[in-house]
Amino acid sequence: MIIVTGAAGFIGSVLVGKLNSLDKLNLILVDDFSNDEKNKNLYNKQFTQQIDRSEFLNWFMNNAESVAEFYHIGARTDTTEFNVEIFNELNLNYTKQLWNICADNSIPFVYASSAATYGMGEFGFEDNHDIINDLVPLNPYGESKNDFDKWAIKQKSDPPFWAGFKFFNVYGPNEFHKSRMASVISHAFRQISVSNGMKLFKSHNAKYKDGEQLRDFIYVKDVVEVLVFMMESKKQSGIYNLGSGKARTFKDLVEATFSAMNIKSDISYIDTPIDIRDKYQYFTEADMQKLKTVGYKNSFTNLEDGVKDYVQNYLIDKKYY
Repeated sequence: MIIVTGAAGFIGSVLVGKLNSLDKLNLILVDDFSNDEKNKNLYNKQFTQQIDRSEFLNWFMNNAESVAEFYHIGARTDTTEFNVEIFNELNLNYTKQLWNICADNSIPFVYASSAATYGMGEFGFEDNHDIINDLVPLNPYGESKNDFDKWAIKQKSDPPFWAGFKFFNVYGPNEFHKSRMASVISHAFRQISVSNGMKLFKSHNAKYKDGEQLRDFIYVKDVVEVLVFMMESKKQSGIYNLGSGKARTFKDLVEATFSAMNIKSDISYIDTPIDIRDKYQYFTEADMQKLKTVGYKNSFTNLEDGVKDYVQNYLIDKKYY
């Protein structure tokens, strides 16, 4: 059996689709399945069983000997949530319990970390274990992910293979349910559909023009290719970046969205809200050398091609991957 947590969510459901395409059908899907909208991500997927997150630990302890692979994608990902206890419960302690069961039963373990661990990027964006203890995330979500990374690299008892992935700005199909936390492309598509225009934040940093704030955008289809590659190859345990390795501007992203929708570009700028202005990131870019050194040779989808595929093959017709 293969476990996928967060299976009804954005990245988790695309991963389930990827595993199905490889004829891996004996999947145990774990999530909070109370959101009927989110559950639509699973409507065309094949799997053996769905287990609610709250009941899964007990099930896992009783069935671990039958599990061959574990993908832990589920997490509380709301960067606007400031209740630390929620993150301690769902992102930190829950993941520790899963890790320990995998270690005790020799189950390979791949989990979702986050580029939010890098904070303002004052230590760069290299996936080097030596800097993990120095990183200063900007919110409790990033702190919870970094706290688990710090815990993981200190463990003496660990799974036979494990990899944590610092996801950068992931976009693509199956994120419709994420509301405010969905990618800028998703928001742009909706805004342009209604008004034929798109508003972006102004720059409040003299080094960057309006709309030229930079992010490392990575297509979700590329993300799941990497996850499966690492699980199958089991090259080297550790924490890895997962971005495209190429920062692009928000203006580039929105221009690509207009183009994919065959609508003339109309971008205007509004002030960045004061409550987030002092923590606003102007640049992120994943150093991808570590993944390449363990043998990953696939190229990443460029922004224009990824946006075109997402908009024309999913958003316009509301299809699922």
